[in-house]
Amino acid sequence: MLAVVFQVRRTETAPGPQKPQLNVLLWQRAREPQRGAWSLPGGRLRDDEDITTSVRRQLAEKVDLRELAHLEQLAVFSDPDRVPGRRVIASTFLGLVPFPATPELPPDTRWHPVTALPTMAFDHGPMVAHARTRLIAKMSYTNIGFALAPREFVVSTLRDIYGAALGYQVDATNLQRVLARRGVITPTGTFAQSGRSGGRPAALYRFTESALRVTDEFAALRPPG
Repeated sequence: MLAVVFQVRRTETAPGPQKPQLNVLLWQRAREPQRGAWSLPGGRLRDDEDITTSVRRQLAEKVDLRELAHLEQLAVFSDPDRVPGRRVIASTFLGLVPFPATPELPPDTRWHPVTALPTMAFDHGPMVAHARTRLIAKMSYTNIGFALAPREFVVSTLRDIYGAALGYQVDATNLQRVLARRGVITPTGTFAQSGRSGGRPAALYRFTESALRVTDEFAALRPPG
């Protein structure tokens, strides 16, 4: 079992205000083969558990990650030569952590921007790419954004989260219109606190549901042309 866990995060090392980026959780291998390479968290399925329970256990035990808002099985990677030695078939999962949660991680575990991945172990790089492609698709026709966003948010925050996940700039007004029309988001009736510059406070929204559902099976969010 291997988990591709994404979170939209701001760059922690760069100076000044930073646009959020889609990050993936990786841990650095301490043993051969490919010692020092970065890999997806996971491990072997025990005889007394199903695969979803196994993934949740391993994320909790190995990287102390418990803040998952969504987890689903994605694909099976079965190339006979995907790892050295005895054949190992890997089942991958997509996990999402909401913004701006800050899970405490072990020293050998870090978030990495998906646009600047380090040297990856085995076939874990293609696994990340496959999971990202699936996430982008689901952002169009489901309400999966609930698992990346905070409980309450202003539209500009949601725009940044969608833009980071999709990989291109999103217009806040159009996004609000589309998601509201599909019944995905709803106003809370409250407002965010004004910033230092003052001005009219922005309305707060929330997702209407915190479970995955298809909102428009033929829909597609597209980059501005």
